Amino acid sequence: MPAGHTSLAIAKLAVPALIGAGGFELSSPAFEDGEKLDPSFTADEEDAVAPPLEWSDPPGSAMELVLIVEDPDVSGSEPACHWLVWGLAPQKGRLLEGEMPPKVGKNSQRNSEWQLPRLPEGEEHHYVFQLFALDTPVELSPGSDRDALIEEMEGHVVAAAILTAVYESGGDEDEGEWDDVDIDQIDFDGN
Repeated sequence: MPAGHTSLAIAKLAVPALIGAGGFELSSPAFEDGEKLDPSFTADEEDAVAPPLEWSDPPGSAMELVLIVEDPDVSGSEPACHWLVWGLAPQKGRLLEGEMPPKVGKNSQRNSEWQLPRLPEGEEHHYVFQLFALDTPVELSPGSDRDALIEEMEGHVVAAAILTAVYESGGDEDEGEWDDVDIDQIDFDGN
């Protein structure tokens, strides 16, 4: 059974009134909310990197921004954590495609980096990018895990923003389907 959206950090840390509080928004030049995540940000591509993100000014009481990216469609009681980022300045800002953030925690694979989505062919998952504005700085060392970060954030969220991408692994579309190829019609030696 999937972890579900109620297991996301946003459900544990923010009430609905805090989502978009003060006009706080999260977006990406690479995809619109609810759209497909390009394979260049997944394990389907060899040189894949984290997607670019942009956000508006948080409320004036914010002292730090935290980004948590999770997949609630995995089996289990907790979502797969793909990225933990903190130390972001409490102002309008962005992370460029593939940019290394100031402080990164351990993802579900226990690595301190963007965990590339990797799915069985034909399976679809949602990747929920959650940006939190906190009224206090996060006092954690880089490499801390999701549980430690969530505990540090409890009671300090003054605004939150959400951006969701959908990803379905479909193999390499550029390779084409061999089912439609008549092998007898191919001139292998160029004659």
